[in-house]
Amino acid sequence: MSDSVYRVTEVIGASPESWEAAAKHAVETAARTIRDLRIAEATRFDVTIKDGKVSEYRVRLGISFKYESDD
Repeated sequence: MSDSVYRVTEVIGASPESWEAAAKHAVETAARTIRDLRIAEATRFDVTIKDGKVSEYRVRLGISFKYESDD
């Protein structure tokens, strides 16, 4: 087994439904252009408020992916 190197990038997902839906949307969107996603760590949760009510849930994720090796 060879050594591995990973990178963590930050993405923010948003959804009018829930934090879970926001996280799912963020991961699925990132997976379209980043291969070999490994782990997503939720680091911050917040909401957007409109007219005194929650209008959108937002979650910030640190998503890790593995660098491809030439070997």
